[in-house]
Amino acid sequence: MKKKLSKKELKDFKKIILKKKEEVLDDFKHITDDTLKKSQKEASGDISGYTYHMADVATDNYDREFSLGLASNERRTLYELDDALKRIEEETFGFCDDCKGRITKIRLKAVPSARLCIKCQEKREKI
Repeated sequence: MKKKLSKKELKDFKKIILKKKEEVLDDFKHITDDTLKKSQKEASGDISGYTYHMADVATDNYDREFSLGLASNERRTLYELDDALKRIEEETFGFCDDCKGRITKIRLKAVPSARLCIKCQEKREKI
């Protein structure tokens, strides 16, 4: 069996993941505060009672849908980071789900929620 990461290495990766999670939560908060909590009137800056031009409404709807997509991506990232924290606790962090080999530390620093080594990731992307 491949050698596990040391307790210190797991602790260091946990810090990286927690910092990343904090950044994602902050981004998520900005997305919801800036877009999703505002009415269409507030978002457009229009406080008058006049109706919108159809193009303005379409642009506002596009912006809102775009922000919802970003929020969905942030939520997925949070799930992946939480899963990585769980794997750290179980001491299975750093092993590829497919080949069971070690994921390089360089890859884990770049993508702390990585579940696949580079070779297995490339294989999946080719499919």
